[in-house]
Amino acid sequence: MYYVDPKVEKLYRIFDQNERKDYLRLDLNENPGGLPEDFVMSVLEGITPQIISQYPETLHFTEVLADYLSTDINHLCLVNGSAEGIRYIIQAFTSPNGRIIGVVPSYFMFQVYSEMYGRDFVKIPYNEDLTMDINNIISEMTEETQLLILLNPNNPMGNVYTDEEFERILHEAQEKHINVLVDEAYHYFYPKTFIKYALEGEHVFVTRTFSKLFSMAGCRLGYVAGWPEGVKMVQKMCTPHNTNAFALRFAEAVIKSPEIQTQLINNFNEGRRFLIDWLDKNNYSHKGEAGNFIFIKPRTDAQKIVDRMKSEKKILIKTYPNVGDFGNCLRVSIGERKYMELFVSALADIDR
Repeated sequence: MYYVDPKVEKLYRIFDQNERKDYLRLDLNENPGGLPEDFVMSVLEGITPQIISQYPETLHFTEVLADYLSTDINHLCLVNGSAEGIRYIIQAFTSPNGRIIGVVPSYFMFQVYSEMYGRDFVKIPYNEDLTMDINNIISEMTEETQLLILLNPNNPMGNVYTDEEFERILHEAQEKHINVLVDEAYHYFYPKTFIKYALEGEHVFVTRTFSKLFSMAGCRLGYVAGWPEGVKMVQKMCTPHNTNAFALRFAEAVIKSPEIQTQLINNFNEGRRFLIDWLDKNNYSHKGEAGNFIFIKPRTDAQKIVDRMKSEKKILIKTYPNVGDFGNCLRVSIGERKYMELFVSALADIDR
């Protein structure tokens, strides 16, 4: 008999089918400048017909990554972008109707996967001033909770947790036997990390991606870090050859090129400083203490600004509705200064 899973049938999804190549893309938290072109060309020189024709082998890169993180390969699982790892953790470590808690707004795929597999996703909202009181998180950590999802930093809010706050949360999770997933997609834009808890303890996962600072969104590569038995469960969920040879070569080259990482960080920091200085000088309220994105409270209608940015300025940004005290606001990806100059020039022309 024909069958369609009603959970999937009722699932609400938005698919990005827009052509974006001729725009300045500040809407998906990518690096608009990408990796240096000479660096890209140098990596491509090593691509042979055999590399393309053969299934990718992951052991070598996993060993490189483990050495980079000062751990061993038993603590790591490569995935096709960190979203794949998140999906498998939800599948493997929660049950049908199982209770998952997470802050909102955040990366929407947490809720999508929860609904897709029939889990109960409990939303912990931000305060009106866009802060997150960890007591609100702890109060939802019941004995029935199977998974807690945190982001460090959070997309799109940009908030972070102190060591003391995270240890309070982790203590509560251990007391109530709750697995913890910390998504660190925006690590390096905010260097504080909780990966040591995933590498040294149990029942904590950290997911990371090469899409953001490392500027490899087109390659699709991420990883899950955790305790060996937990990582083994995630590996069981993976499809065969779920990563690709291009991604592995570029990721290894970036990892082994600290000067490239420094250049990317410096370019980002310069662009961020310029943008924030301009916003402050022009009396714009903004929020986003960490990550490569920022909320901006506009003077006029947010959606009209987004539409005019696209049609008149060839710049893509996003609007978010009902964001606490900000109301309907703009979210803009941060890149190096030359791109931020283009954005603020357009904003000054449109938002008046």
